[in-house]
Amino acid sequence: MTTVSRPSVATPNQDARSRAVIMVLLLATFVVVLNETIMNVALPTLIVDFRVTAGVAQWLATGFMLTMAVVIPTTGFLLQRLTSRTVFFLAMGTFSVGTLLAAAAPTFGVLLLARVVQAIGTAIMIPLLFTTVMTLIPAERRGAMMGFVSIVIAVAPALGPTISGLILQSLSWRFMFVFVLPFSLAALAYGARTLVNFSEPRRLSLDVVSLPLSALGFGGVVYALSRLGESPTGLADPLVSVPLLVSVVSLALFVWRQRVLQRQDAPLLDFRALRYPVFALGVVLIMLLSVAFFGGAILLPLYLQEVRGLSTLQTGLLVLPGGVMMGLLAPSIGRLYDRIGPAWLAAPGAALLAFSLWNFSRIDAGTGVPVLLALHLVMSTGLALIFTPLFTATTSPLPSRLYAHGSAIMNTFQQVAGAAGTALLITVMTGRTTRAVAEGMSLSLARAEGVRAAFGVATGIAVLLLLLAVFMRRASSVKDTVDDEAHVSVGH
Repeated sequence: MTTVSRPSVATPNQDARSRAVIMVLLLATFVVVLNETIMNVALPTLIVDFRVTAGVAQWLATGFMLTMAVVIPTTGFLLQRLTSRTVFFLAMGTFSVGTLLAAAAPTFGVLLLARVVQAIGTAIMIPLLFTTVMTLIPAERRGAMMGFVSIVIAVAPALGPTISGLILQSLSWRFMFVFVLPFSLAALAYGARTLVNFSEPRRLSLDVVSLPLSALGFGGVVYALSRLGESPTGLADPLVSVPLLVSVVSLALFVWRQRVLQRQDAPLLDFRALRYPVFALGVVLIMLLSVAFFGGAILLPLYLQEVRGLSTLQTGLLVLPGGVMMGLLAPSIGRLYDRIGPAWLAAPGAALLAFSLWNFSRIDAGTGVPVLLALHLVMSTGLALIFTPLFTATTSPLPSRLYAHGSAIMNTFQQVAGAAGTALLITVMTGRTTRAVAEGMSLSLARAEGVRAAFGVATGIAVLLLLLAVFMRRASSVKDTVDDEAHVSVGH
């Protein structure tokens, strides 16, 4: 391993090396994010094939979220303890093994295990990408690169349901994983050939107390929130209240333990990143965005299939243009961010998001498909204006010693907020639907009522996002001791 100095202005050779490293990680992340949504429309098929209930089948999604919530907090440690090549091979190797196991799964239990293995790889890959961008790209040019990251975040989830819908039209669900596997192996091979180390590992030890506290804390809250969206009794359900209580206690102990370890400069998750106001505000905004985002990602497909009777393929095709448009807009928005900063982009984006969600809260069983498509495109435009500026500005104030921890904190809180958003909106939708049926409304109309109520809640969250987004600022990257020494490890 060699160590070279990084001047304030990168040389063309260093720029080319940085672009090559990030391109490998972008391709790999695209594959793992695509996999997250490709199974969403296959649950009815799996219920029939494995003869399980809907509640059991839902564990394929819940188990994936749980694993992500448990593993992501440990990535701050992994990204500092291991070389970047090792972390990449750990992530993509694990993901590829899980994908192969899923394609050949003889039983539901094996398929669930395969999804957990896939989730481990995904949970490592996403923070690795964010940390790499923060490490290799100067703050003044980071927006343009984060625009390409937003393409992965936007297009891959939009393609997932469309691809799975096409596959399930004529092939077994196994071919969803058969489709993903070659791309996973290709990314792994491409990384083995071109990826170089860009950081020098530190000699750290994994705290045996922090690890179970983190797993119980973050995993427990995600499990409780996912159960809350399905439970008819809400917080009174022991399967909700007990895990939630355990998670709260565990998280309190976890935070206390990290404060102790911070004195030794060896925390599993370094919460000192939250002392930077721009980062702390950005994390709050990302959590609000994650909750509001589920207004379109979950409620619209439910409405299209359960109220309008569209097939999974038709649903996937309707939401596809919005995802593609987000991908097309992202690079330009990234370059614009580098010129004008986050507030002038994120605030109008939040306004468009709130406007579209408010209009979705007024749809009924007869709303035309062209109107739905137009509203989804407006919502996608708003999201495109938010994603890149928000994620870029959030990480801008952190010193390099906190890059890995900042990425882990940001992605962990986003995961928890996503679970909370799912639980909140599904609970609102289910409760309103049940009341409407009790009032004598037909099931189809009652479901439309439930979807409208949930979109109304999502609108309120988007308005709060708008009010806070105007305070988001771009901070200059803080120089710490590592930066002053200006050493970056680059080598095989």
